[in-house]
Amino acid sequence: MVKNSTTKWPLRMMRIPLVRRVLLILVVFGVLWSFTFVNISLVFSQSQSRSSNEVKAEIVQLSEEYIKALAQENGDIVDGPYAGRFTAFDLKKTIAVLLESMLARINRLEIFVNNVTNGSLLSDNSTLLSPHLLMGAGLDGRRNAVLSAQDLLQGKSEKCELTEEDMEQYPHCGQKIEWMQKMWQSDPCYKGYGVDGSNCSIIMYLSEVEDFCPRQAWSGTHNKTLVDTRITYANVTVDLQGLMNLLVDPNDRQGYAWIRMRISRMWHRWSSAAKNLVSKYDLQGRQKQKILIHLGLLSKQSGWKFAEMQFKGGPLGELVQWSDLISTLYILGHELTVTSEVEQLIEILNHVPAAKTPCQSRKELPVNLIYTDIMGLIQFKKRLKAGYAKFSCLFRVVDSFGTEPAFNHHAFAKQNKILSSWGGQDLNPQQFYTMFPHSPDNSFMGFVVDRVLNDSETNLTPKENIALVYGKNDYMWQGKEQYLDVIHSMLEVHGTVYEESDNKLQNVPSYVINHGIMTGVDLHKLLQKTKIFVGLGFPYEGPAPLEAIANGAVFLNPKFNPPHSSKNHKFFKGKPTHREVTSQHPYAETFIGEPYVYTINPNNTDEVLQVLKNILKDNKAYSLSYQSTFFVLLIGLYNK
Repeated sequence: MVKNSTTKWPLRMMRIPLVRRVLLILVVFGVLWSFTFVNISLVFSQSQSRSSNEVKAEIVQLSEEYIKALAQENGDIVDGPYAGRFTAFDLKKTIAVLLESMLARINRLEIFVNNVTNGSLLSDNSTLLSPHLLMGAGLDGRRNAVLSAQDLLQGKSEKCELTEEDMEQYPHCGQKIEWMQKMWQSDPCYKGYGVDGSNCSIIMYLSEVEDFCPRQAWSGTHNKTLVDTRITYANVTVDLQGLMNLLVDPNDRQGYAWIRMRISRMWHRWSSAAKNLVSKYDLQGRQKQKILIHLGLLSKQSGWKFAEMQFKGGPLGELVQWSDLISTLYILGHELTVTSEVEQLIEILNHVPAAKTPCQSRKELPVNLIYTDIMGLIQFKKRLKAGYAKFSCLFRVVDSFGTEPAFNHHAFAKQNKILSSWGGQDLNPQQFYTMFPHSPDNSFMGFVVDRVLNDSETNLTPKENIALVYGKNDYMWQGKEQYLDVIHSMLEVHGTVYEESDNKLQNVPSYVINHGIMTGVDLHKLLQKTKIFVGLGFPYEGPAPLEAIANGAVFLNPKFNPPHSSKNHKFFKGKPTHREVTSQHPYAETFIGEPYVYTINPNNTDEVLQVLKNILKDNKAYSLSYQSTFFVLLIGLYNK
């Protein structure tokens, strides 16, 4: 009976509030004590039916087994002389006093029974069972040096020690201890977790609450070998419907419509890639991550109207990245929550008890990682305020153009008057994930180049005398008449410009065959027939030129002289970078080049004409597709 109860007792007990636990222990103590004296009376009143030795043995055995089991199960409670919410020290003091008293009384009771039944002359001062047996057994069966009830009542603490090995494995521990020694009174939440200014309380807090220091450094055992049975593992999945169920706009704004279309269109490629990955690598034993994906750019509060403009010529490069990122995380088997509205974000944060306090209790956080963008990061900051610090290391920011360290460091940016709403985030620069490999300061995430047909089908598609212009909005064509006239003299010019029924295009030449906004499949079929993909200078660094090149088209890449930057171009004003863009697509210019990419001066009509002649003369340039597929690189996720 006792053994069965001990296996279930810790789970049941931990669900009960502290005060009720103590009351329950007192009730059990009373019942046990009453049971003990009832059995003592039975020793004398029913000695004819059972021997006194049998009764005595039963009393002692049941009592000792209960007390030892109770003590053993409480041996791993996080403790210390700090009555914070996670320390359970008041409970431990109460249990220690009760158990020492119970064990002492039972020991005396055993002596009393011996005296009565056997005529033993043992003294009441006989050695009692050691009180250190009460709290000394850890989960691994080792015995630790533990304080007695009297020590605990006097506020003594276990010994806090940090070894050189600890400091090597937890490099931020020492720095955090120094900070806490100065700042532990800066917010009441630290005191609420039991910090009282002493080194031991600080170390305990930094290990048990914030995870900056090793666990149980004060008891000499860090429990490094213990296995957390609550860990769930990620399994590769290719269930498209499960992913579609996550991408439902709660306000029926169809904010995820374009993302859903791209994912669905490419899913057969994702499925094939997932199977190849599983066949080549051991993906077992990866811990499943709870990941929040918040697309701030799609929110109504952003004012950017990404959702409204996704089928009206709005920018799609960022949505390409988000589509591929969401697909990758889902296929790798992680638990995703996708949001795009501030109301959804607030609802999630309302379920985090200490979200708005500076105490970095990551045990209370509902997620392991947060993928968002700059707008989403601003929305987080506004709602979290002082509690933002506990989330800061979880952020992975999808940032197309990148954030340089000087702009990222708030104090430095403010001092040098380069602070903007995009910068001053004070994150690790590698937490910013870029579309192209701009610099080693940020992390390169990339995207997947979409292709409708495979290589053999692409090579069988005959090329036509077509030049397709890269520009979905009328304003992008402004001032490009001479450039386009030269191209028109050699090729049939096509466009995919968004055109409203009541507004006529002002800047698109009349000879252009405009297809309007096309679906992905139709666009790629047109690209497979296209010989030249014509850049107009904007948008910068999009995925479309790589898709065109992958479909066998040659990209005309406009050169900028002088290079465009925040110093001379409106688009880059406020962007957290000093980078100078030398052409519409610097990656294609530098890493692909001729004969697939020709970087030209669009204002030099002679140069444009000569390049066109060279391209049309060299059939190989546009008859073979360039293998420029990018893969999403998820830093740190693959091995988890």
